[in-house]
Amino acid sequence: MADDDLEAIRRRRMAELQAQQGSIPAGAGEQQDQANRAKQEREFKDALLSQCLNQAARARLANIAVAKPEKAAMIENTLVRMAQTGQLRGKMNEEELIGMLESISEKTQKKTTVKFDRRRANLDSDEDF
Repeated sequence: MADDDLEAIRRRRMAELQAQQGSIPAGAGEQQDQANRAKQEREFKDALLSQCLNQAARARLANIAVAKPEKAAMIENTLVRMAQTGQLRGKMNEEELIGMLESISEKTQKKTTVKFDRRRANLDSDEDF
């Protein structure tokens, strides 16, 4: 058996023992299971990202996660999907990640427009005399 399988069995057994002893209130086991699943998903994502990104690209992605967590999560999900479908070949370097970031930012860039209401400005200018 793999270490992950053994660890999962140990966790399940510990949860059963604690539930039998009554040390875990009802509903807390479900929360613990959800927390464990979220932790496992995060570990899987981190392992996959470490396989498909080199060190400089991982550092850049970590910096983005500090500044813009939503954007970093979107990029991570995109990278995981690309890795699972076989679109990535080898490790992605920092320049390739920058290119991917630029293409994503072009797609998600918000267009802002500024409109001036000149009528209000016109009313106040010469009527005071």
